Amino acid sequence: MGLVEAFFYILPGVFVVVGVLGLVRTLRRSSEISRTWRHGRTAEARCLRSYTRTSGGGGDTSVTTTLHHVYEFTTAEGRVVRFDEASGRSTVVEGDFVTVYYLPEHPEGATSQPPAPGKLAVGTGCTVAFFGVFIAFALVFMGVAHIMFSAVGEFGP
Repeated sequence: MGLVEAFFYILPGVFVVVGVLGLVRTLRRSSEISRTWRHGRTAEARCLRSYTRTSGGGGDTSVTTTLHHVYEFTTAEGRVVRFDEASGRSTVVEGDFVTVYYLPEHPEGATSQPPAPGKLAVGTGCTVAFFGVFIAFALVFMGVAHIMFSAVGEFGP
């Protein structure tokens, strides 16, 4: 196996690993939010800060802006928890009070998003489909490369 052939196995292999990690992260967070909505507790939290984060914009690429909020609340046990949440509601500003949902064993994973199981399922399904196609493309690419290198090997010197 030459260096070029190894490249055609290693690069798609890295894509598969990245895709699987993204898939696991998506499913884990979706499960955590769902469990928080079903079995968690609620508390009143205060928005301490809101800010935006931008990405992209290099060359001719589009710029993506994500709204973040920093919330602070006190658990039923009296513990003060501060967390940062991305993609929050644009109507929440510093000083506002919102209801947050949290699991007593992991209050840092709280969310201010109101329960919307259908919306969560659709979003998770679309993300899982994306990662599935991403992983399948990398595996098909690897398989085609293998077939091509095998065919060339049969006719080589």
